[in-house]
Amino acid sequence: MAKKEKKITGYDKYVDWKMFIIPVVLFFVLLLMPTPYGMKDVGTEYRVGPKAVIGHITQALFNIKSSDAEQWQLLTAQIMEQNMNMGALTRGRYLKRDLKWCKQNKIIADKSNFDKAHAYIDTQVSDEAFSELMQQSLSLRKDKLKYEELSEKDRAAADNGAWFIKVSIAMGVFVVLCFLTECIPLPGVAFCIGLILVFTGVVTRKEVAMLYWDDACWFIMGSLMFAAAFVKTGVDKRVCLMMFRKLAVPNVRWITLIFFIIIAPLAAFISDHALAAMFLPIGMLLYQNSLTKDIPEDPELGKMLMIAIAMACNIGGPGAPSGGARNVIMMTYLADMFGMDIGYFQWITYCFPFLVIMIPVTWLMVNWRFKPAVTSLAPAMNHLQNEIGRMGGWNRKQIIALIIFLIMVFGWFTEKEFYNLGIYPVRLGIGVIAVAGAVAYLLTGVVNWRDYQEKVDWGVVWLYAGAIIFGRTLDNTGAAYWLARSAIDALAPLGMDAGLPLMATSNGLTAILTNLMADGPAAAAVGPIALNMAGLVHPGTTFLPFMAMGTAAASSFAYCLIIGTPPNAIVYASGYLEPKDYLRVGLPMWFIANIVLLLLTGVYWMFRGFSGLPGF
Repeated sequence: MAKKEKKITGYDKYVDWKMFIIPVVLFFVLLLMPTPYGMKDVGTEYRVGPKAVIGHITQALFNIKSSDAEQWQLLTAQIMEQNMNMGALTRGRYLKRDLKWCKQNKIIADKSNFDKAHAYIDTQVSDEAFSELMQQSLSLRKDKLKYEELSEKDRAAADNGAWFIKVSIAMGVFVVLCFLTECIPLPGVAFCIGLILVFTGVVTRKEVAMLYWDDACWFIMGSLMFAAAFVKTGVDKRVCLMMFRKLAVPNVRWITLIFFIIIAPLAAFISDHALAAMFLPIGMLLYQNSLTKDIPEDPELGKMLMIAIAMACNIGGPGAPSGGARNVIMMTYLADMFGMDIGYFQWITYCFPFLVIMIPVTWLMVNWRFKPAVTSLAPAMNHLQNEIGRMGGWNRKQIIALIIFLIMVFGWFTEKEFYNLGIYPVRLGIGVIAVAGAVAYLLTGVVNWRDYQEKVDWGVVWLYAGAIIFGRTLDNTGAAYWLARSAIDALAPLGMDAGLPLMATSNGLTAILTNLMADGPAAAAVGPIALNMAGLVHPGTTFLPFMAMGTAAASSFAYCLIIGTPPNAIVYASGYLEPKDYLRVGLPMWFIANIVLLLLTGVYWMFRGFSGLPGF
C-alpha cells in the first residue's frame, strides 16, 4: 500500500493561483471604481485641513498669515493643530506639552521658540478664548472645508489623499482575503503590502524600507530569540514544572484554566507582548512532552495550548488603564473633550468585571472548539521531573539565562516610567530591550547564532512587520477614519445613533478595525467620532464615560487574525497554528465579547452610574 502523502502546510505551500486571483482581481476592481465623495471629503480633511487650521490659528491669534508668521508663532499654531487632532482641546493640555512631545509628534522646535510659544499661551490667552479657538478650528477642518470649494492646488492635494484612502481600502481587502485563504505564504503577504504602497505612490522606496522595522517588530524578534535560549538551556522545563507540579490531576483543561487565571489578570497591568513571549516556550514544552508512541502527533493539543495563551493575553487588556495605550487614549479624549476624568482605580471597578466574566467564557470556548486526543498531561509532568532530575542543580547557563530574562522583564515594566521621570535620557522601547537581551545571550555564551537561525521563526517577524505597515497606512491615510465615519453615518438613519445601539455600533466598528491595525490607532480612529456623537445625543450624562470605556475595551477584541495583536503573532511562531485556527475561537468570542460588553454597560454600569452624572 502506498504511503499517504503528508499534507503540505504553512511555509511549504506554493501560491494557489485559483484562490490568489480572487484578492488580486478585487484589489484592482476597487482601485478602478469611481472615488466616493466621502473619500474626497476625508482627503480634504487630512491633506488640506492641517494647513487651513494653522492658517486660521495664526490669523486669529496674531492677525497675520501663516506664511508671514515668525517661527515661534507658527510653532504655537502647529502645537495647537496637533492637539486638536488628538482631541486635546483645552489650554491646560497645551501647557503640559514639552520639547519631548514635539519631537515625538515630528514638530520641529527649539527651546527658544518653544518657550516663547508657551509663554504667549500662558499669559495672553484665556481658557475660554483658547477653547473657543480650538472649537472653531475643529469645525473648520471637519465641516467648513468643502472639496468643491477648494483651489486647484488644494483640490489636487485632496484627490491625492482620496487616492491613498482608496489604495488602503483595496489593500485591506487583499490582505484579509490572503490571510483567510492562505493562498500565498503569509510572509509573502507582508512583502506584497510594501510593494503595493510603493507602486501606487503612497510611500517612496526609501520610506517603505524604514517602515518595515518598528519597536513591536523588534520585540517579537527579541522575544522569539530569548524563547530559543530558554528552550536550549532547559529553563523553560524548570519554570513549567514549578507552575504545574502541584496539580493533583494535570488535565489539559485545568492547565489551560491556569493559563487564563494567571495571564489574563496580569495583562491588565503589564505588557501582553511580554506575557505571550514568557508563556510561549512553556506551551510548546507541554505539547512536546505530552506525545507518546501511541499518539506521536496531536495537532489539536498544540493549537489548544497556543490559542489559550493568545486569548488570555487579549482578554486582559480592558481590566486596567495600564492594559494598553487604547485605554489611556480614550481617557485623554474624554478629559479633553468633555472635562470628565476616570481615575485608575475607578476604571478597574468598572472594567475588571468584564475580565472576570470573560475568563471562564473564553476557557469554555477554547475547550469546546479544540478536542485533543491527549487529555492528561501527567506523562509530561513525569517526563519533565525525570529530565530535570538528570540535569541536577541549576547550571551556569541556566542561571545566566534566567538573570538576563528577569532584567529584560524589569526593563519592559519600567522603561516608560523611568523615561518620564528622567532616569533614562532616551526612550528605549520594549523592542530594543528584547533585542538587547537576545544579544546578551550571545555575549554570555548561552546561545550561538546557529541556535537563533534554526529555532526562530523569521517568517513571523516579517509577517508582523507587514502588519505594522498595514495598520499605519490605514491610520495615516485616513482610511480607518473614513470607515468609522461612513459606518456610523450609514447607521444613523436606522435609529442606531443614540443610546445602547450607538454604543453597539461604535464597539463593533472598533472591534473590526482592531483586527486590522494596532489597538491604539483603532481607538483613536473611532473614539473622537463616537464621543462627539455621544456628546450630541446624550450631553452631560453617564453615556460619555461609558462610551469611552466601551470603545477602549472593544479595541482589545483582536481575536480573529494573526496580525490583530502581537500575542497572536508570537504564538503563531510555535508552528502549531494555521490562520483559520484563530477564527475557530476568535470569531465566536468576538461576538460574545461585544455582547458581554453591552450587557455590562446596560446592567452593571447603568445601575452603578458615574460620579453623580444623570443617566441616559
